[in-house]
This record gives sequence, structure tokens and C-alpha cells, in this order.
Amino acid sequence: MNKLFVTGLLIFSALNVIGQAKNQVKFTAKIANRNSDTLVIKGRDNFKQVIPINKKELFVANFEAPKGFYMFSDGTESSNLYLKSDSDISLTMNAKEFDETIVYKGKGVDESNFLAQQALKDEKFREEAFVKEPAEFASLLETKRKTDIENVEKGNFDPEFKTALKQSFESFNQYAVQEYERASKANKLKGKPSPGFDYENHKGGKTKLSDLKGKYVYIDLWATWCAPCRAEIPYLQKIEEKYHGKNIEFVSISIDKVKDNEKWKKFVTDKNLGGVQLFADKDWESEFVTNYGVTGIPRFIIVDPNGNVFSSDADRPSSPDLQKQLDKLLK
Repeated sequence: MNKLFVTGLLIFSALNVIGQAKNQVKFTAKIANRNSDTLVIKGRDNFKQVIPINKKELFVANFEAPKGFYMFSDGTESSNLYLKSDSDISLTMNAKEFDETIVYKGKGVDESNFLAQQALKDEKFREEAFVKEPAEFASLLETKRKTDIENVEKGNFDPEFKTALKQSFESFNQYAVQEYERASKANKLKGKPSPGFDYENHKGGKTKLSDLKGKYVYIDLWATWCAPCRAEIPYLQKIEEKYHGKNIEFVSISIDKVKDNEKWKKFVTDKNLGGVQLFADKDWESEFVTNYGVTGIPRFIIVDPNGNVFSSDADRPSSPDLQKQLDKLLK
């Protein structure tokens, strides 16, 4: 799942506190295949509730919070939820299928379940609609907007929740149009010479894309501050190991800000990152990044041995589809 796309679409909701009075909240979570021994719930005005796992393998906490939208994270992925007066929430999920398995039970959970299901619908829309021609995409987007509004209106939800969600649907439309245009731009690059780069190499000197001509190049655009990017690292390391000695180079390009160059160097060293580790010259504004229309990370790109774009938005290392694709390319 493209986590940045989904969470970005609901950013208005996720950071908006509707009420001022603090309400008592009881929160319990049972998570299979957990990524961390700690859950963190964050909200506006620096609200932060850290919930450690207990001896019964549960995350349990009682705390006060204003009514509104929040985000919980296990350190690897995150999801939106809604807290209101006297909420008594019991969450179950499987971290290996994060969004797909989220279920809230208890008191005051209808809104949170709606948010969880909406995230899946938004992602499905992206996968299906973004490959359509402009006119069909626009029609599908308008149909989705109307359906979303109808669904939230007929739900037994908090009035403030309904108002905020309808506003977020408008934000979704605007963001989706921008993402569609970005994706269209990227798709047009397929088969054409890839934009180049000439970036600082962690091992010293600089590396150009043209230096790697003659091999497939799998490029990972990431940053040290990006949790979904860091979550892909173990999978990328396994991929690198599996295809070691094959006709492919694995290149990771950090788009951290220049001021964080030393932080990047330390991260690469401490985590013993493999492949070719590069540092982009102007973070998000780096020419290679803008030429590919990148608006969210992690982002993966495959360049063929002739220096042409094979895939401008490739599968992630954690996706089984990537290995299937690489097996065909490198057989």
C-alpha cells in the first residue's frame, strides 16, 4: 500500500481537533506480527500518547484527549482514528497486513472503522483509476466523491466528523488530480532515456547514472526521516543479497536536506546499508527527483542497461511481484 498517498489525503482530518474539552479514552490493542513493542497515538497541539505492550501481549492505556482525529503508529506504519467522549476502543489487527486487517470494537468506534475502510477504498481507487485515460479518470473521481459523501451522510457518525470528512473528500480530489498528473508524466518516460544524476557517494567521490550503464539499475528514493522508507530496508537488503553478482546495481538516493548530510552518513554506516548509497544535491528539488515527478517516498525506479526507463514507479522490495519481475529480467 502506498502509505504516503493515503495518509496525505486525510491530513486535514488527522491533525484536526474538534473539541476543546478533554474526554476519557480507554484504548486496548491486540496486534499479531507486531513491528514494535510500543504504539504511539499523535494529534494536534503536540498530543502524544505512548502505549507500551504489557505482559499479556496487549497495548492498554487510559488517557484524556479532546474529541477529534488522531493517528496511531507502530513505528513502521500508521493509520487514522477518531476519539470522542468516553470512547472504549478495542483494536485488533495483523501488522503484516496493516490496513487490511484493522478492526475496532467497543464504544465510539464507528468513525474509526469508517476511516480504516476509507483508506482501503482510496488506495484501491488509486490502483484502478490512475491507469485510465484523463476523461475516464475525471468521471471515476467525481463518482467516488459523490459516493463518499453519501456514505458518510448515511452513517451514524458524530456531526463534526461528517463535516470534517466531507472537507477531506475535497482535499482528496485535489490531491488525486495532482497525483494522476504526476503518474501520467512518469509513465510517459517509459522506454525513453532516464534523467541522470551525479551525486555524492557514501564511499567517496560522486556517482553518475551513466557510470552504471550496461546493467539494470534499481533506484530507491528515500530519506532517514521516512518511516515507510526505513521499513523497506530489510527487504531491500535481502533483494540485494539474492541478486548479488547478477547484472543489476541497487542504488539508494537520499533526499535528506543538506544540513542532515552527516546524519545520513551515520545512518548508512550504523545500519550497514549495501548497494550504492548516494545523497541528492537539493533534496526534493533535485533535478532527478523533479524530472520523475516524485511527490512521495519511498519511490522505486528501474532503468535498463541502455539507460532507458524500464519502470518509473516500480514495485517495492517488500512486494513479491518485484522478485518475479527481476527473475524475468535477469534470467
